[in-house]
Amino acid sequence: MELLDGFDTLAVERAVTLLRAGEVVAFPTETVYGLGADACNADAVAKIFELKKRPRFDPLIVHISRKESVVDLVRSVPPKAERLMDRFWPGPLTLIMEKTNLIPDIVTAGLQTVGIRMPGHPVALDLIKRLGRPIAAPSANPFGYMSTTTARDVAHLFDHRLPLILDGGPASYGIESTIVSVRDGLVRIHRHGSVSAEQLAEVVGKVVEKEHDAASCESPGELPYHYAPHTPLRIIRTPSEIEVGNSAFLAFRQPLTPVRARHVRVLSAPGNMREAAARFFSSLIELDGTASEIIYAEALPERGLGRAMMERLRKAAKKTGG
Repeated sequence: MELLDGFDTLAVERAVTLLRAGEVVAFPTETVYGLGADACNADAVAKIFELKKRPRFDPLIVHISRKESVVDLVRSVPPKAERLMDRFWPGPLTLIMEKTNLIPDIVTAGLQTVGIRMPGHPVALDLIKRLGRPIAAPSANPFGYMSTTTARDVAHLFDHRLPLILDGGPASYGIESTIVSVRDGLVRIHRHGSVSAEQLAEVVGKVVEKEHDAASCESPGELPYHYAPHTPLRIIRTPSEIEVGNSAFLAFRQPLTPVRARHVRVLSAPGNMREAAARFFSSLIELDGTASEIIYAEALPERGLGRAMMERLRKAAKKTGG
């Protein structure tokens, strides 16, 4: 496995060579790190599912480097989707639209829709531009585990199973992209993420939650159990609810009193939501490696990025039974 500086042109060219050969490489985005393959190469995309042990019914997001590329990948762009692209691209927003035949069915889990986004990280944009083709990429983590926000964590989780990781530094957002669809003039949120519902509403007016059906999965993050550490996780309101001494505690703000937990990570001492999101997954991964009996996670205010983090904590708690 090569771990190379993503800001080095030769390193990016090495990644492009591997992608053209049908390989999978890890690369940074502003949200989390991704496992990327040529989105138009079905055999290469299949390797992503194998690496992640991801079920084939869970579709992938397609990443582009130019807004103009959308016209080749989707049949039409609704007016509200245009407005969202103009406001949030490049950036952490994925739009679900009806795909063209250029995107293989394996990318979309057989669906006739595809999630597309234009990432805001310079390394990701450079990689896609040099490849000259869209890149299909889920988060760079084993399926169901927490997303990675540093190249070091990607290397740890995949050991020598990847030929190359491009290091672009820590992800600045730390939470995956928000995923929305626009149908019949209505914007539906499929997954809360780094663009808040409030920000979306400022651009397009009313937004609604997509009703999740256990029998179908139209975008990443819709499954009921996801983003989970191996250690059982329990959401609490205050540190006084901590019952186990050999435990870990993920605190939103700096605790005002001593905490019983053996291991403590503070997302943001003053309670800054953006700072908390940037540290969210990396802190959980650290706590998961402490051999604690349980991870207690302090509930966050459910507004803006807090809503996205709470969505992930609830899925983790369901999966681990904490």
